[in-house]
Amino acid sequence: MPLLDVRGLTVAYDRPGAAPFVAARGVSLALAAGEALGVVGESGCGKSSVMRGIVGMARVSAGTVTLAGADVTNARGRRARDLYRVVQMVFQSPQGSFDPRRTLGFSVQEGLRNAGVPRGEARRRVEALFARCGLDPELMGRYPSEVSGGQCQRAAIARALAARPRLLICDEATSALDTLAQAQVVRLVSDVRDETGMAVLFVCHDLALAQGLCDRVAVMHAGEVVESGPAREVIAHPRHEATRLLVRSARALSLDASPTPGR
Repeated sequence: MPLLDVRGLTVAYDRPGAAPFVAARGVSLALAAGEALGVVGESGCGKSSVMRGIVGMARVSAGTVTLAGADVTNARGRRARDLYRVVQMVFQSPQGSFDPRRTLGFSVQEGLRNAGVPRGEARRRVEALFARCGLDPELMGRYPSEVSGGQCQRAAIARALAARPRLLICDEATSALDTLAQAQVVRLVSDVRDETGMAVLFVCHDLALAQGLCDRVAVMHAGEVVESGPAREVIAHPRHEATRLLVRSARALSLDASPTPGR
């Protein structure tokens, strides 16, 4: 049985005076425990709406979401609380995902404290998480605006890991970062996955970046999954035009990042 089983998921948003906007239509995904799946596509293709539907942040109009054997479609109340014990999300904007009035250490500890972990134990756990994520514990006393985007995103990952999730969803978690910080975050997620057996859903628009982390990829276009399979196979032999465009884009970015001959 897969850890995550999404079948025929449709997410639509109401619009005053107009028909609902269908952001994702009939999407099916499956993810095994410990596996990494990349959901890749151009901006506006519906991939973030799918992730929001999975965790109950957007209403699912049709289809089902099963997590660890339990139906969590449109989870509310106790079901939602149970869901967040299994799955955690890391979002696109590092600074925007934290309360600017709270230090990073306070924000990462908050979930532990709410779960009844004593203050001293919570602090020790967060210090260990910061170290694991390559952050100096001194940064626990900093505010989000006082650290770099890469450091803030590492703190966001530390906050997600504090809940010891079985599934981590990274929703465009690297798109606001520079190339070096992107590579560091991908390496961190890969290392934690290897250490803990945590499954990962990695959402991005860069096939090459997804290949560095993921076993399989699913390509989305216009709200639908148009191609899926092993990452290397999809990149080497793309079948859909949307995939071919992503492959060409990844190759162009790779060439742009290459050192200039003679320098």
